[in-house]
Amino acid sequence: MALACVLSYGQSAKQVLDKTAQTISNKQGITAKFNISGPNFSPTDGTIQVKGKKFLASTSVANIWFDGKTQWTYVKNNNEVNVSNPSEDELQALNPYNFINIYKKGFNYTMTTKGNSYEVHLTATDKKRSIQEMYITVNKTSYTPTQVKMKQRNGWTTINISSLKATKLSDGIFRFNAKDYPHAEVISLDRKSGSAGMPRPI
Repeated sequence: MALACVLSYGQSAKQVLDKTAQTISNKQGITAKFNISGPNFSPTDGTIQVKGKKFLASTSVANIWFDGKTQWTYVKNNNEVNVSNPSEDELQALNPYNFINIYKKGFNYTMTTKGNSYEVHLTATDKKRSIQEMYITVNKTSYTPTQVKMKQRNGWTTINISSLKATKLSDGIFRFNAKDYPHAEVISLDRKSGSAGMPRPI
């Protein structure tokens, strides 16, 4: 079935992902709305701003800044900021567009079609990887992703994406500004302890 789809549309699963990456890799930035659901938390709506590897995700539960190296997670109900240096796999659980930074290495691909969309199935070649499978649903016309599903150790997380648009974003918005949260407790997470390996749901 996957091979038939590839032959019919004259392109491979990787070519679809390459075109999708080109679409969302706007140098000035993009914004979108999303809904995330998973085994350990209720469905949550939010907005995300992305520029390269940098992103700012905001929901009613938390705000998450990532400047390309450091991540700050502000948990609103306890006025706490967790600081960490996440891996690419960990970032995928927080930023639905991060797959464009990891799909080229360490995954096998197959592709099917569903209505007006391509569905690309990625399976990890390394069994130690925290994300073993991903499904990326991509609009056939615009090459924008509309859904990302990922399998981690605790089950499947699904992120639905809408209202994507190009936006001019400054680099400064992707760093936590302590002046805006003067009473927040800042906690540095030690990756060796494993605490940074399971980011809080957004």
